[in-house]
Amino acid sequence: MVAEVIVDVAHSDVDKIFDYVCDETVVAGMRVAVPFGKSAATGFVMRVKERSDFPEEKLKRVFRKEDDFPAVNAECLALAEKIAARYRCPKALALRLFLPAEMRTGKTSERYRSFARLSDQPFELSARAKAQSALAEYLRENGETDAAVLREKFGGALKALTDKKIVVLEKKRILRDPYRGVEGERTERALTLAQRAAVSRVDETDKTVTLVHGVTGSGKTEIYLTLIAERLAQGKTAIFLVPEISLTPQMLSQLRARFGEKVAILHSGLSAGERFDEWCRLREGSARIAVGARSAVFAPVENVGLIVIDEEHDGSYASETAPRYHTFDIALLRAQHNGCKLVLGSATPAVETYRRAKEGEFELITLKERINRRPMPDVEIVDMRREVRRGNPSAFSAPLREKLDRCLAEKNQAILFLNRRGYSQTVICRDCGYVAKCEHCDVSLTYHSEDDCLKCHYCGARYHPLSACPECGGTHLGYVGTGTQKVAGELKKLYPSARILRMDNDTTNGKEGHLKIIRQFADREADILVGTQMVAKGHDFPSVTLVGILDADMSLHFPDYRSGERTFQLVTQVAGRSGRAEEKGEVVLQTYDPENYILRFAAKYDYEGFYAHEIAMRSATAFPPFAKIVRVMITGEDEKEALEALREVYTKLQKIYAEETDKFLFFNKMHAPVKRIQNKYRYQVLMRLTDGSPLRRIYDVCAESKFKNALVYVEENPSNLS
Repeated sequence: MVAEVIVDVAHSDVDKIFDYVCDETVVAGMRVAVPFGKSAATGFVMRVKERSDFPEEKLKRVFRKEDDFPAVNAECLALAEKIAARYRCPKALALRLFLPAEMRTGKTSERYRSFARLSDQPFELSARAKAQSALAEYLRENGETDAAVLREKFGGALKALTDKKIVVLEKKRILRDPYRGVEGERTERALTLAQRAAVSRVDETDKTVTLVHGVTGSGKTEIYLTLIAERLAQGKTAIFLVPEISLTPQMLSQLRARFGEKVAILHSGLSAGERFDEWCRLREGSARIAVGARSAVFAPVENVGLIVIDEEHDGSYASETAPRYHTFDIALLRAQHNGCKLVLGSATPAVETYRRAKEGEFELITLKERINRRPMPDVEIVDMRREVRRGNPSAFSAPLREKLDRCLAEKNQAILFLNRRGYSQTVICRDCGYVAKCEHCDVSLTYHSEDDCLKCHYCGARYHPLSACPECGGTHLGYVGTGTQKVAGELKKLYPSARILRMDNDTTNGKEGHLKIIRQFADREADILVGTQMVAKGHDFPSVTLVGILDADMSLHFPDYRSGERTFQLVTQVAGRSGRAEEKGEVVLQTYDPENYILRFAAKYDYEGFYAHEIAMRSATAFPPFAKIVRVMITGEDEKEALEALREVYTKLQKIYAEETDKFLFFNKMHAPVKRIQNKYRYQVLMRLTDGSPLRRIYDVCAESKFKNALVYVEENPSNLS
């Protein structure tokens, strides 16, 4: 037999099939160790055939199988080849997406533990062997027990009884269970008429993709769970995707309450062992529902019956590392391969997604009311310019203070949203204008008072706080801007008796960082939750009756064509956290631009109005979905080498531009907006295409451009243009 192997080396020079002689136990999808050059390498078996086109005596033999089972199933092998072709990346890079990273490096494996039980043979123990007798009695009463527990309790008595064959030791595999004990109460509510109609339409439509556009609190999750239950009853599996790790525990809780051990979780916050065991449960079929963030779309489940992408508008579904895929594209390929439904859900769908639904490419389901028929919370827009003129320089307007006073007095909870972590945004010298910046990135540093340090939010570097300006020596240093840490501190001064929690990247370290804060707030252990966009979506806190949006303008004026859309989505999503139970909710939206049409639409929850305005603007200015933005990024630690790579790539791209000028709306080379990140200089060639026909040639240029000290890659409609 001959195995066709892709060697696990992500380099275009070896991105091809190599034939190796193997025995009949080797099958497609297995990982194997093979001789490669002067050493050994791991490879993926793509296919097994009877004979090779090369003389068999010239073929080398597979050393061994790395696993006793196919690590990559047939569907995922086919999908990896499509990903490699679509994004012009080495097949090895695409195949790696389907495995836990530690499985490739051999840094994790199955974990076993010894368990003891009494043998079936009769026995008598001496009256003097008190410890042995006690151990035997313990096993009679408790049955099979972890040997480590018995050694701790009874010392050497375990070995003595094992030697006498009175006790038998057996090794058993132990599964590392992330979020042990995370199980919500089973709350299988009767579906409303609207929910039942939604489930029926997903089942009956002949379209692969359905968009569920429902206001916050409209019961979208219960629709997903009902659809999953139907698929499990049919013997199929499901994939449930959420945009952020912070939402995963909450969704896991609901899924486990309904489906128990059939649920496995996959995301980067797990330990290596936990991720490996959860992946194994899905691969073996003991778990049939994969839940997680973006990477869970590659879950090793077979016979997929449903894929759900919740909060489908979220930018985190786009990968920013090679291969630079969008989760929707991968999910659609899997849905088409399995002949199953792909359900997208959002209160604020992406403009491109909504247009495809409106034009009939996707099935569109609209849920306009909350399931308890509670009204959406009232939104009060506060003009912060007027607050400043009235002599209020703080982050809290008078209307917000008034509503916060009442909320706390009535023993309710509040969420204050600010999409900026840290204490202050920048440190500036008031004498010469110097701004403290990261040595490795072309961005300003943020002061964090709890750690008394300056941090870079791009590379994580830390610096000692400044006592004097390094440029002019001046000591008039100012802290400009407000972050979540500063807001929490000011709240503590205003409300000394209030219990305040903060939820941002600095307070949610570790696998259970998000879960701990969410649980505390849900259990009423805090009165106010201050947070970044982590608090904006997916969470359901019945006692929250007030939401304060402290700086609605922050994302409004970014140099990005999506800035208005993102602001509308954030404001709508965070406003939807208020008034989800019996008490009416309120929202205070603070802005320096109160007449802005985006904020006005958001305050009325008018997605249709927003969409009509936004799609007209995009059409008039030829931005997506009426064009495609393509960015070729060139990065390198040496600026001269990065510039040289830019010139070479740009020259090749100019030929495409000259030959297909009618397909280009814009074409130019320039510095990236953030010129340096993690000591790498960044240049870009930015293009806007009327259609995607030159795209293949653009990918080819970048794939063929090889530089020793510069990286070249393509991004399509990048979610972050900085």
